[in-house]
Amino acid sequence: MSAPTAHSVCSHCNLPPWVIASADFQEHPRPLEIGQLSITDRRLWERLDAIDCPEERGRVFHDYVTVKFRLHEWAEHADKARAGLRHSYVRVLRDWGVDSNGPAGASLKAWVENRFGLRPTYHQGRLAGDADARALYARHHMESAARFAGLFMQLDLLYTFTQRELLRRHPGENSLQLYRGTHDPEEYALAEDDPAHGHVVTLNNLSSFTSDREVAWEFGSSVWAVRVPLPKVVFFSGLLPSNLLLGECEYLVLGGEYRVKSLLY
Repeated sequence: MSAPTAHSVCSHCNLPPWVIASADFQEHPRPLEIGQLSITDRRLWERLDAIDCPEERGRVFHDYVTVKFRLHEWAEHADKARAGLRHSYVRVLRDWGVDSNGPAGASLKAWVENRFGLRPTYHQGRLAGDADARALYARHHMESAARFAGLFMQLDLLYTFTQRELLRRHPGENSLQLYRGTHDPEEYALAEDDPAHGHVVTLNNLSSFTSDREVAWEFGSSVWAVRVPLPKVVFFSGLLPSNLLLGECEYLVLGGEYRVKSLLY
Protein backbone atom coordinates (compact mmCIF):
# COMPACT_ATOMS: atom_id res chain seq x y z
CA MET A 1 0.00 0.00 0.00
CA SER A 2 1.39 3.36 -0.92
CA ALA A 3 2.06 6.09 1.61
CA PRO A 4 1.15 9.45 0.05
CA THR A 5 2.54 11.50 2.93
CA ALA A 6 5.97 9.87 2.90
CA HIS A 7 8.80 12.08 1.77
CA SER A 8 11.27 10.81 -0.80
CA VAL A 9 14.34 12.00 1.10
CA CYS A 10 15.96 10.86 4.31
CA SER A 11 14.71 12.09 7.67
CA HIS A 12 16.41 12.42 11.04
CA CYS A 13 14.60 9.33 12.32
CA ASN A 14 15.72 5.73 12.68
CA LEU A 15 12.99 4.44 10.32
CA PRO A 16 12.22 5.57 6.75
CA PRO A 17 9.15 7.76 6.24
CA TRP A 18 7.26 5.28 4.06
CA VAL A 19 7.36 2.79 6.94
CA ILE A 20 6.12 5.33 9.48
CA ALA A 21 3.33 6.51 7.15
CA SER A 22 2.04 3.04 6.30
CA ALA A 23 -1.11 1.44 7.69
CA ASP A 24 1.07 -1.56 8.56
CA PHE A 25 2.92 0.60 11.12
CA GLN A 26 -0.38 1.14 12.94
CA GLU A 27 -0.75 -2.61 13.37
CA HIS A 28 2.93 -3.32 13.98
CA PRO A 29 4.47 -0.22 15.62
CA ARG A 30 8.20 0.05 16.18
CA PRO A 31 10.12 2.54 18.38
CA LEU A 32 11.06 5.83 16.74
CA GLU A 33 14.07 7.88 17.76
CA ILE A 34 15.28 11.27 16.56
CA GLY A 35 19.06 11.52 16.41
CA GLN A 36 20.97 10.44 19.50
CA LEU A 37 19.05 12.33 22.18
CA SER A 38 19.02 9.31 24.48
CA ILE A 39 22.79 9.70 24.65
CA THR A 40 23.40 13.44 24.31
CA ASP A 41 20.83 14.29 27.01
CA ARG A 42 21.44 11.19 29.11
CA ARG A 43 21.64 13.08 32.41
CA LEU A 44 18.16 14.52 31.92
CA TRP A 45 16.63 11.08 31.31
CA GLU A 46 18.46 9.59 34.28
CA ARG A 47 17.16 12.35 36.51
CA LEU A 48 13.60 11.90 35.24
CA ASP A 49 13.78 8.13 35.74
CA ALA A 50 14.38 8.73 39.44
CA ILE A 51 11.25 10.89 39.90
CA ASP A 52 7.95 9.18 40.73
CA CYS A 53 5.61 12.16 40.36
CA PRO A 54 4.48 12.86 36.74
CA GLU A 55 3.88 16.55 37.49
CA GLU A 56 7.41 16.90 38.86
CA ARG A 57 8.89 15.13 35.84
CA GLY A 58 7.08 17.63 33.61
CA ARG A 59 8.44 20.55 35.63
CA VAL A 60 12.00 19.21 35.55
CA PHE A 61 11.78 18.65 31.79
CA HIS A 62 10.49 22.17 31.13
CA ASP A 63 13.17 23.72 33.37
CA TYR A 64 15.83 21.76 31.49
CA VAL A 65 14.62 23.01 28.09
CA THR A 66 14.32 26.55 29.45
CA VAL A 67 17.95 26.57 30.60
CA LYS A 68 19.37 24.65 27.63
CA PHE A 69 17.83 27.05 25.11
CA ARG A 70 18.20 30.10 27.36
CA LEU A 71 14.50 30.85 27.18
CA HIS A 72 14.65 32.56 30.56
CA GLU A 73 16.85 35.29 29.07
CA TRP A 74 13.93 36.55 27.00
CA ALA A 75 12.07 37.34 30.20
CA GLU A 76 14.90 39.59 31.36
CA HIS A 77 14.27 41.92 28.42
CA ALA A 78 10.49 42.07 28.57
CA ASP A 79 7.83 43.54 30.78
CA LYS A 80 6.22 40.22 31.75
CA ALA A 81 8.04 37.57 33.71
CA ARG A 82 6.62 34.79 31.54
CA ALA A 83 7.69 36.42 28.29
CA GLY A 84 10.21 33.64 27.72
CA LEU A 85 7.33 31.33 26.88
CA ARG A 86 6.68 33.45 23.81
CA HIS A 87 9.82 31.98 22.28
CA SER A 88 9.40 28.38 23.35
CA TYR A 89 7.79 25.11 22.31
CA VAL A 90 5.05 25.88 24.86
CA ARG A 91 3.90 28.92 22.87
CA VAL A 92 3.85 26.89 19.67
CA LEU A 93 1.72 24.20 21.29
CA ARG A 94 -0.64 26.85 22.66
CA ASP A 95 -0.97 28.49 19.25
CA TRP A 96 -1.65 25.12 17.62
CA GLY A 97 -4.61 24.73 19.95
CA VAL A 98 -5.98 28.06 18.74
CA ASP A 99 -5.29 27.60 15.00
CA SER A 100 -3.46 24.60 13.60
CA ASN A 101 -3.32 26.35 10.21
CA GLY A 102 -1.44 29.42 11.48
CA PRO A 103 2.32 30.12 11.74
CA ALA A 104 2.78 27.81 14.74
CA GLY A 105 0.95 25.01 12.94
CA ALA A 106 3.18 25.49 9.91
CA SER A 107 6.28 25.16 12.07
CA LEU A 108 5.04 21.99 13.75
CA LYS A 109 4.18 20.47 10.37
CA ALA A 110 7.59 21.51 9.00
CA TRP A 111 9.29 19.88 12.01
CA VAL A 112 7.43 16.63 11.34
CA GLU A 113 8.47 16.73 7.69
CA ASN A 114 12.10 17.46 8.58
CA ARG A 115 12.43 14.90 11.37
CA PHE A 116 10.18 12.05 10.16
CA GLY A 117 9.96 12.72 6.42
CA LEU A 118 6.15 13.01 6.44
CA ARG A 119 4.89 15.75 4.15
CA PRO A 120 2.00 17.97 5.21
CA THR A 121 -1.10 17.61 3.07
CA TYR A 122 -3.23 20.49 4.35
CA HIS A 123 -2.70 24.06 5.55
CA GLN A 124 -5.79 26.24 4.95
CA GLY A 125 -6.16 24.27 1.74
CA ARG A 126 -4.89 21.08 0.12
CA LEU A 127 -1.20 21.64 -0.54
CA ALA A 128 -1.05 19.26 -3.50
CA GLY A 129 -3.45 21.24 -5.67
CA ASP A 130 -3.66 24.72 -4.15
CA ALA A 131 -0.78 27.09 -4.96
CA ASP A 132 -2.15 29.72 -2.58
CA ALA A 133 -2.18 27.21 0.29
CA ARG A 134 1.42 26.22 -0.46
CA ALA A 135 2.50 29.87 -0.50
CA LEU A 136 0.71 30.55 2.77
CA TYR A 137 2.27 27.49 4.38
CA ALA A 138 5.76 28.64 3.33
CA ARG A 139 5.12 32.19 4.60
CA HIS A 140 3.75 30.98 7.93
CA HIS A 141 6.71 28.68 8.44
CA MET A 142 9.18 31.51 7.72
CA GLU A 143 7.37 33.85 10.11
CA SER A 144 7.38 31.29 12.89
CA ALA A 145 11.01 30.29 12.30
CA ALA A 146 12.05 33.92 12.82
CA ARG A 147 10.23 34.02 16.17
CA PHE A 148 11.16 30.64 17.58
CA ALA A 149 14.91 30.09 17.35
CA GLY A 150 15.92 26.53 18.15
CA LEU A 151 12.31 25.33 17.99
CA PHE A 152 13.05 22.09 16.13
CA MET A 153 15.58 21.01 18.76
CA GLN A 154 13.12 21.83 21.54
CA LEU A 155 10.51 19.69 19.80
CA ASP A 156 13.03 16.86 19.44
CA LEU A 157 13.40 16.79 23.22
CA LEU A 158 9.64 17.07 23.70
CA TYR A 159 9.00 14.07 21.45
CA THR A 160 11.62 12.01 23.27
CA PHE A 161 10.15 12.97 26.65
CA THR A 162 6.66 12.12 25.40
CA GLN A 163 7.77 8.67 24.30
CA ARG A 164 9.44 7.90 27.61
CA GLU A 165 6.38 9.07 29.53
CA LEU A 166 3.99 7.00 27.41
CA LEU A 167 6.00 3.84 28.02
CA ARG A 168 6.08 4.63 31.73
CA ARG A 169 2.35 5.38 32.00
CA HIS A 170 1.18 2.55 29.72
CA PRO A 171 3.47 -0.39 30.48
CA GLY A 172 3.11 -3.35 28.15
CA GLU A 173 1.01 -1.41 25.61
CA ASN A 174 2.04 -0.32 22.12
CA SER A 175 -1.03 1.74 21.15
CA LEU A 176 -3.84 3.88 22.56
CA GLN A 177 -7.53 4.14 21.74
CA LEU A 178 -8.05 7.72 20.56
CA TYR A 179 -10.80 9.62 18.76
CA ARG A 180 -10.96 12.28 16.08
CA GLY A 181 -13.95 14.39 15.12
CA THR A 182 -14.39 15.75 11.60
CA HIS A 183 -17.05 17.61 9.65
CA ASP A 184 -15.81 16.37 6.27
CA PRO A 185 -14.75 12.71 6.42
CA GLU A 186 -15.15 12.47 2.63
CA GLU A 187 -12.27 14.94 2.21
CA TYR A 188 -9.71 12.47 3.54
CA ALA A 189 -8.05 10.37 0.87
CA LEU A 190 -9.38 6.85 1.21
CA ALA A 191 -6.61 4.35 0.60
CA GLU A 192 -9.00 1.47 1.20
CA ASP A 193 -12.72 1.19 1.86
CA ASP A 194 -13.61 -1.91 3.87
CA PRO A 195 -16.57 -1.31 6.24
CA ALA A 196 -16.08 -4.72 7.86
CA HIS A 197 -12.59 -3.87 9.05
CA GLY A 198 -12.68 -0.07 9.02
CA HIS A 199 -11.62 2.50 6.46
CA VAL A 200 -7.99 3.35 5.77
CA VAL A 201 -7.64 7.13 5.48
CA THR A 202 -4.69 9.44 4.97
CA LEU A 203 -4.27 12.09 7.67
CA ASN A 204 -2.22 15.28 7.62
CA ASN A 205 1.37 14.81 8.81
CA LEU A 206 0.34 16.15 12.24
CA SER A 207 -3.23 15.85 13.53
CA SER A 208 -5.12 16.35 16.78
CA PHE A 209 -6.90 13.49 18.56
CA THR A 210 -8.56 13.14 21.95
CA SER A 211 -8.81 10.34 24.46
CA ASP A 212 -12.43 11.35 25.26
CA ARG A 213 -14.96 10.26 22.64
CA GLU A 214 -17.51 12.80 23.91
CA VAL A 215 -15.03 15.61 23.34
CA ALA A 216 -14.44 14.33 19.80
CA TRP A 217 -18.12 14.94 18.97
CA GLU A 218 -17.59 18.62 19.78
CA PHE A 219 -15.21 18.86 16.83
CA GLY A 220 -17.20 17.14 14.12
CA SER A 221 -20.40 15.59 12.90
CA SER A 222 -18.48 12.33 12.41
CA VAL A 223 -16.09 10.67 14.83
CA TRP A 224 -13.43 8.06 14.15
CA ALA A 225 -12.08 5.61 16.70
CA VAL A 226 -8.42 4.88 16.04
CA ARG A 227 -5.77 2.69 17.62
CA VAL A 228 -2.80 5.06 17.55
CA PRO A 229 0.69 3.58 17.99
CA LEU A 230 2.54 5.07 20.95
CA PRO A 231 5.56 5.99 18.76
CA LYS A 232 3.32 8.27 16.67
CA VAL A 233 2.24 10.42 19.65
CA VAL A 234 4.19 13.70 19.68
CA PHE A 235 2.52 15.31 22.71
CA PHE A 236 -0.47 14.84 25.01
CA SER A 237 -2.36 16.93 27.55
CA GLY A 238 -1.10 16.28 31.06
CA LEU A 239 2.50 15.82 30.00
CA LEU A 240 3.61 19.26 31.22
CA PRO A 241 2.68 21.09 34.44
CA SER A 242 -0.91 22.29 34.38
CA ASN A 243 0.09 25.95 34.68
CA LEU A 244 1.84 25.74 31.29
CA LEU A 245 -0.71 24.05 29.06
CA LEU A 246 -4.33 23.03 29.33
CA GLY A 247 -6.21 20.92 26.82
CA GLU A 248 -9.23 18.76 26.17
CA CYS A 249 -7.54 15.38 26.54
CA GLU A 250 -5.68 16.31 23.35
CA TYR A 251 -3.02 14.23 21.64
CA LEU A 252 -0.83 15.43 18.76
CA VAL A 253 -0.24 12.49 16.44
CA LEU A 254 1.97 11.87 13.42
CA GLY A 255 -0.03 11.37 10.25
CA GLY A 256 -0.01 8.91 7.39
CA GLU A 257 -2.38 6.03 6.76
CA TYR A 258 -4.70 4.89 9.54
CA ARG A 259 -7.41 2.29 9.77
CA VAL A 260 -10.36 4.04 11.42
CA LYS A 261 -13.82 3.01 12.59
CA SER A 262 -16.75 5.41 12.31
CA LEU A 263 -18.80 5.80 15.48
CA LEU A 264 -22.50 6.39 15.88
CA TYR A 265 -23.49 9.10 18.33
